[in-house]
Amino acid sequence: MKKIGILGGTFNPVHTAHLIIAEAAREDAGLDDILFVPSGYSYLKDSSEIVPAKDRINMTGLAIEDNPHFALSTAEIDRGGNSYTCDTLMELKERYPNQEYYLIVGADNLFTMEEWKNPEVIFQNAKILAAVRGSKKRADMEEKIAELKEKYDADITLLNVRHVDISSSMIREKIAKGRSIRYMLPEKVREYIIKNHLYEKKEE
Repeated sequence: MKKIGILGGTFNPVHTAHLIIAEAAREDAGLDDILFVPSGYSYLKDSSEIVPAKDRINMTGLAIEDNPHFALSTAEIDRGGNSYTCDTLMELKERYPNQEYYLIVGADNLFTMEEWKNPEVIFQNAKILAAVRGSKKRADMEEKIAELKEKYDADITLLNVRHVDISSSMIREKIAKGRSIRYMLPEKVREYIIKNHLYEKKEE
């Protein structure tokens, strides 16, 4: 049974922290491959700042092309409408039933996952790998993990990866201000953003 990690997100744009977390998850959990899944329409985010799906697909493809264990899935974009993790998991399980799935999330998501659509389906069909980030204390995370294990029989592991202080919103803000984003994301992604004038401040 192949062990497949799933890293979903708007990837608006994809950046170095995404890649570091994915590689750490692959090593820590002994995964065979990582699927990067750009979201279609995220019902949790303001869509006005999100660039078209084709650009997010292209940037993600450029970011992962040099790693043979990273692959791109356009399942959520192809499906259309709101993107729900439970639907993506069920679609993957139906297509590839002989694979074991590991959902890679930020540890702060542990405190909101019960608000996602059908959290019980997510916990039943994937093991959770949580990357510590943000301001949550480890003791609080471990307490929440124990709670989710009790309630959903969830299988959750905290990843041993150092927090990298890079975010997509930070990158977009720097671009809008004409500041350098070099080294915050792969060079090919940076070049794609510049060539296509993405995230630049619009003239009034």
